[in-house]
Amino acid sequence: MTAQKKFKAKRALIVGTLAFLALDFAGHQQARSQAKATQNGFDLVDKAGNIRIPMDYRERYQSLGTFTVFDGKGGGEMHYTYASPGTAESYRNTGKFADGTVLVKEVFGTQHGLMTTGDAHWAANTKVWFVMIKDEKGRYSNNPLWGEGWGWALYNSGAPDKQVATDYKKDCLGCHIPARGTDWVYVQGYPVLASK
Repeated sequence: MTAQKKFKAKRALIVGTLAFLALDFAGHQQARSQAKATQNGFDLVDKAGNIRIPMDYRERYQSLGTFTVFDGKGGGEMHYTYASPGTAESYRNTGKFADGTVLVKEVFGTQHGLMTTGDAHWAANTKVWFVMIKDEKGRYSNNPLWGEGWGWALYNSGAPDKQVATDYKKDCLGCHIPARGTDWVYVQGYPVLASK
């Protein structure tokens, strides 16, 4: 190999290495900034207290955990719950959900089949979304979808931008009664909230 070819090869290696390091550094910076970021849940609420689903929750929010509900006929639902950035760390430090915390529960139907590990079940189609936003200050006391320290919302998969709940007391709270002592959230199913 000639000296000129060696020089070009060395230069290409150095340029490639520097480009890789720059991209790697940028990726770590972005991941670090997302991990430290917090979600202001009230950015998802209009002046009247209407809540919308955060469109980027699968990419930006942290997975808290999954509940599987079997129907006794080989099927059921999977309830995936996501939390706004910073929620788990804040909860571990304080033992409570911070004002503005957003929880998104996406409920899937399931499919199943026999696999090498046994009768396996997996998420299929989205059925509904539930969204809760922590409100320590009672900002929307005149809105029937706000109370018990939370804003409550329910959306069907066929119309993800249309809130179908009309009153949290009749449409939402009944399922949360057993979790009253843990701020209306079934925290036992979310291992990332437990202290490390």
